[in-house]
Formats: sequence, C-alpha cells, structure tokens
Amino acid sequence: MTSFRAAVEAHDPDAFPALLAPGVTFRSPVVFQPYEGRELVAAILRGAFRVFEDFRYEQELHGADGREVALVFRARIGEREIHGCDFLHLDDDGLIDEFTVMVRPQKAAQAVSVAMNEQFELIKQELGG
Repeated sequence: MTSFRAAVEAHDPDAFPALLAPGVTFRSPVVFQPYEGRELVAAILRGAFRVFEDFRYEQELHGADGREVALVFRARIGEREIHGCDFLHLDDDGLIDEFTVMVRPQKAAQAVSVAMNEQFELIKQELGG
C-alpha cells in the first residue's frame, strides 16, 4: 500500500505535504492548467478530502518499476456518486512528483468542479493569501 493511500485511509490529511515532492504537479479532472508545488497541491488535496464523502480506495495497481501507481476509488458529493482514479508517479525518493485525477461520469466531474471551487477560498486562506 502506498504511503498516500495509508494517509487517506487513516484520515490524516496533515500527512500529505511530507508525501509530495517539492515540485509536484497536480492535474485536476476539471481544470485545464496543472497546479504545481508541494504546499499548493497539499492544500488542494486537503480541500478534496473535505469535499468527498464516503471516499474509499477499491484497488491499487502498480507499474513494473513500482514508480507508477493507480488508485481506483469511489466516493460521493452530496447525492452524486463518483468513480475515479488517482494516478501517481513517484520520484527517486518515493515522493509523489505527479498526481493526476480522473473521475466519471460527467455529472460527477461537474459536482467535483462546483465543490472544489467553493474550497478555493479556504485553500487561499491556508496558503496565507
């Protein structure tokens, strides 16, 4: 099990920064431009942690070199059921340097977009801005 999955399942979002490389890139299912940097990505992940209900990983897949990980999940936002996957790439130190999220169906992606837009005020506050 990845350290990230363990932190999520332990309900420990404060562990996220230590699991991310300083220059981590985060690709959202609802925003075209990627987000970069440990503190910003950790804040986004904490925001997602607040938004998703009944979040659970159902499967963990690893690439041959162990540096590519896919974490298949299910969750809810309100009444909307979400099925998705977190794609992680680990650097030489085992830290996440790329994090891509995909969700389905389209209505779920729309629910994620609305909920995360609401989180961005809290994220700005977390980052002191």
